[in-house]
This record gives sequence, structure tokens and C-alpha cells, in this order.
Amino acid sequence: MLFPDIRADFPVFERSTPQHPLTYLDSAASSQMPRQVLEAMVNFQSYSYANIHRGLYPLSAASTAAYDTARQTIADFIGAQSSAEVIFTSGATASLNFLAYTWGEKNIQSGDEIALPLSEHHANLVPWQQLALRKGAKLRWIAVTPEGTLDWHSLEEALSHRPKLLTLAWVSNVFGTIHPVQKIAEMAHRAGAAVILDGSQGVPHLPTNVQELGPDFLVFSGHKMLGPTGIGVLWGKMACLEELPPFMTGGDMISIVKRERSSWAEIPNRFEAGTPNITGAVGLSAACSYLKNLGFAEIRRHDLHLMEYAIKRLEEAGATVLGPNDLQQRSGVLSFRYKKIHPHDIATILGRDEVCVRAGHHCCQPLMREIGMMGTTRASFYIYNTEADIDRLAESLAKVGDIFHIAPCPCPKISKKPAVIAPASTPCTQKENCGECSCKFAT
Repeated sequence: MLFPDIRADFPVFERSTPQHPLTYLDSAASSQMPRQVLEAMVNFQSYSYANIHRGLYPLSAASTAAYDTARQTIADFIGAQSSAEVIFTSGATASLNFLAYTWGEKNIQSGDEIALPLSEHHANLVPWQQLALRKGAKLRWIAVTPEGTLDWHSLEEALSHRPKLLTLAWVSNVFGTIHPVQKIAEMAHRAGAAVILDGSQGVPHLPTNVQELGPDFLVFSGHKMLGPTGIGVLWGKMACLEELPPFMTGGDMISIVKRERSSWAEIPNRFEAGTPNITGAVGLSAACSYLKNLGFAEIRRHDLHLMEYAIKRLEEAGATVLGPNDLQQRSGVLSFRYKKIHPHDIATILGRDEVCVRAGHHCCQPLMREIGMMGTTRASFYIYNTEADIDRLAESLAKVGDIFHIAPCPCPKISKKPAVIAPASTPCTQKENCGECSCKFAT
């Protein structure tokens, strides 16, 4: 383990018992928080808490300073040119809706196209779908290959139609695929498209420099990178932000309010109406500092080591692992199928052993339909995971196989006993099969 003492920083693992050690493999949904993040929030709430900006007393000044410092820390973390480019939201979903209702309403017109991969999370799909319906615009889908990488011919074809926008995830939350964002952004800009990058799965695992990556906007959430829920970031190039109208209006985002009209505060305040999640910003800032101190080169080595080990152990256990064959194209997300058993059944039984995984369509229903699956089981790793966690996953998976004993497929290619092949019009009574062939008995 590259971080041998790190689990001691995470109080949640104290709930482990020798019989059922907590095996948390769902960090792509929400990561755990270290003491350093929890303590930063508790200390702020205990000794520095007050509303920000308008209080003319020392406690409010201290709260304002904590909030402003958090913004600067996060700006430095992602390589922003100015802290004013960092807008606090409640999460990546809120940030993407913000963009759909500001940038989208301003720039997308009837007949325009929005390009996006078929593998997008619903948070980066439904806002654009709804915008297209409101505006009479069109979604231009970019295909993905069977192993979860972008189909480059499809990408080039989409860009040849000169869409107004290309929006995509840096890292797929189903396949764990790391997309070459810098190259894609350059291609999109040459085609005249703005680029929105969903960094929800990328920022927690990969070094982030928005100047090098090249998008016009980046969004990410705190709860996937050791921070609390309810806090996220929308970063934008200042020139792009300056063109946007406010999304929400009210207190603190105004300059002057008259009976007939109002004028807006400077960025970033213009986009942060009302009392913000000050504590969440402090927690996310502490999470950024924690990750920076670990070093992303070490985090990346840790991810690759666990991914290689997990693929080996799961395939030995009889699972079919989805995603790129090249480890360098993978981040800390691993989806798999196991003996035709429903992912929800797998996750439920694993959960009895305190092995925490995610099951279902992972908010990617169009992708699941495209690849012909109802869903997958997903294990996702982070800095606190170990080889022992992977071993427990594989051992618990074997129990699933024992409970859902799968009878051999009756196809003569597989079965040693003669099988009666029913006419094609006769419904097959074999509910499951061994997965070793694609005969008519396969489901």
C-alpha cells in the first residue's frame, strides 16, 4: 500500500470488526472524509461561524476570510488564473444546470447542435436534453467503443457539424475511462464549439490544471474528493463568465436595487445569491489541501496498482470486467458482470459482508441500453483502499456464486449430456446460462 497509515485518518473505518471489516468500494458515488476535513469544518463552526460579507464585527470578518481563503485554495488546486473564476455551487449537478440556464439559454438557438458522448452521466445529459427541447436544438451523440473509449470517427463526425457546445466527462463513471481532454478540447474549439468538462470523477484522481486541459468550463463536486456533500465548484474562463447572466437572484449578488431594476455585483458574488455553504467551502478547501499533500503522482500510482490487482482477482473469480484494456486509460472505477446474476443481488449479498459497492445503471441509462445491459456492479477505489479490500470483494463474490448456483447451459457445445433444442418459437425455460456461449438459451 502506497499510503500505509492513511486509514487511521478516516474515522469511518473504526466501525470495522474482525468478522466484518468495512470494505468501502463506492468512492465514485461519495468518498469518505478524513479527520483533517472533519476537524476543519468543526473548528470553523465552533470558533469562526457567522454570515459573511456584510457583518461589521470581527466574527463575521473571520468567517468571510475563511470563505475567501477556501476559494483561493481551490483556485490554486485547479490552476485557475484568479480565485474569482471559482464559483461555489451545491455540486456538479447544480453547476451543469447553472450552465444550461445561463450559457445555454444565451447561446443555443433553434437548429443548433450540442455534442456529447453516449456515456454521459444523467447530470451532464438531462440539462442539455431539456435545453434542446426548449430551444428546438439537437443533441448530436458521440458513440463509445465496446471497451468504453470514445469512438474517434464518431467524434470527428459530430464536430464536422459544428456544434455550439461539446460537453463530456473527463472520466467515465461506468467504465473508468480517462478521456484525452486536452486533445478533445482543441478539436472542439477548432470546430467552433465551447467545451464544458464534467470533472466529477477526474478531479479527485488526476492532477488538474484548467489552463492545460483547455475547457471553457469545469465542474466538480466536493463529496467525491474527501469533502462534504452540498458543495461543488463551477470554474469558468473569466471571459466566458462575464458573458453570463445571473442564474439565481437575491441577496449578496446585487450591486444596486431600485424599484424598477437592479444591477449585479462583481464576479464571483454575482453567481452566489443568498447565504452560501460556508462550512462546505471550508471542508472542500481542507480536502484539496489533503490531496495536494499526498501528491497526485502517488495517488495515480496507487489507483493503477489497485486497478491491476482488482482486474486480476475479479477475472480469477469468474467476473467479466468492463472498460479499457490499457490500464493507463483507466481511473479508479471498475464495473463488472458476474455469472448473469443481477447487479442488485450481487450488491445486496456483498453488503452483508460490509463490502460496499454500487449496482445499477449508474445514472447512465442510454449507455446501458446501447451496450445491452440492465446495469453493472461497480467497485470504485480511492486512497484508503488496499489489496485486502480487493481480496474481500473477490471472496464475497464467491459467496454470491454459491447462493445463485448457475446451472450449465444446455447447449450441446457446452453440456456433456445431450440437450433437446426447442424450436425457436418455444419459449426457453432456462432462465440463466453459464455465459460460455451465445446459443438460443442465452438470456
